[in-house]
Order: sequence, then C-alpha cells, then structure tokens
Amino acid sequence: MLLKEVYHRVKNNLQVVSSLINLQAKNVKHEETAALLKQSADRVKAMALIHEKLYQSKDLTRIDFNEYIRSLVDHLLFGYGAPPGKINLNIKIDNIFLDVDTAIPCGLIINELLSNALKHAFPDDRHGEISISFTQDQGEFILIIADNGIGFPPGLDFKNSSSLGLQLVATLTNQLMGRMTLDPADGSVFTLRFAITS
Repeated sequence: MLLKEVYHRVKNNLQVVSSLINLQAKNVKHEETAALLKQSADRVKAMALIHEKLYQSKDLTRIDFNEYIRSLVDHLLFGYGAPPGKINLNIKIDNIFLDVDTAIPCGLIINELLSNALKHAFPDDRHGEISISFTQDQGEFILIIADNGIGFPPGLDFKNSSSLGLQLVATLTNQLMGRMTLDPADGSVFTLRFAITS
C-alpha cells in the first residue's frame, strides 16, 4: 500500500510539473522556445505514465508495456494535433512486462522517436504511416519505430547529432546496454535491441 501511494504521488507531482511547463510554453512568444518547453513537458508526461501504470498494476515490480505504449501514443497524437486520417498507426506489441528501471528509459526512447516522426516526417499535410513494434526473441527485446516520411538528411550520424532528442536516445540506449540502428530507406526505421534481464 505504501509503495502504491509513493507511485501515485510521484505520478501526481510529475503531472503537475508537466502542466506547469505546458502553461509556460503557451505564454512564450518565441516559437522555438515554446516547442522546446513542450518537448520537455512530453518527457515528464512519459515518466508520469510509467508511475501511473505502476500504481494501477497488481504487480508493483512490472509494468504492462503494451498498455503503456498505447497510452503514450494517444497522448502524443493528441498533443501534436495529428488530424484524423493523416497518419496511420500500426502497433504490434508482444505481451511484455518491464521493471521500472527498464521501462523509464525505454518509454523515453519511444517518446523521442515518435515525437520526432510526428513533428518532422510528414510536412505540408503529407499523409503517411508510423509503425511501432515491440517484441521479444532469443533473449532480446526488439523495439522498432518506423515511418514512411521524408527521412533524415543523407549521411546523418544520429548517434552524434546536435539534436537533444537524438542525443537522449543514444544516452538511454547505452543505459539499457542496447544497440540502436537507423535504416534510412523509405523514411526511417529505428531498431533498438537490448537483453531481457529478468
């Protein structure tokens, strides 16, 4: 009961922080600064969702990641105002449960890559598709986030990018002791592999 209450309070506090950042973003006139604040709010919200799922879970050591990803996708689609029918989403997730130390970096990676696709992959009202796959095979988790959008500039080394989001993805991949690859063919396909530890 005490642990559930801790998760509940952490979730509430993170949601308050996210709301305060969003309020600040609405009062900022500089568009780039407002966008950076919104990204920060989304990152905090992604962590708040982890604690919400822990609070709701019967097993306080594991998070239902299928349910978590769907909640995060709904939040980001609403937050970025994706018009209905503009982006088709394909989600394929195995019955995966993660501990909190794995779930937080993994959730933040999904948040960064999905946000990036929603913001940049389909400019000028272009329609497209985003796929999220999270499976397990031979002792590894395999997370794939793909889109058929405009892709990245040729020759981009995403692991040494000036983008804070991609820097965060690289750091979190190291935290998971995983391997991340980017296939730029027909949009972008990010594939993260990391070991199943429990």
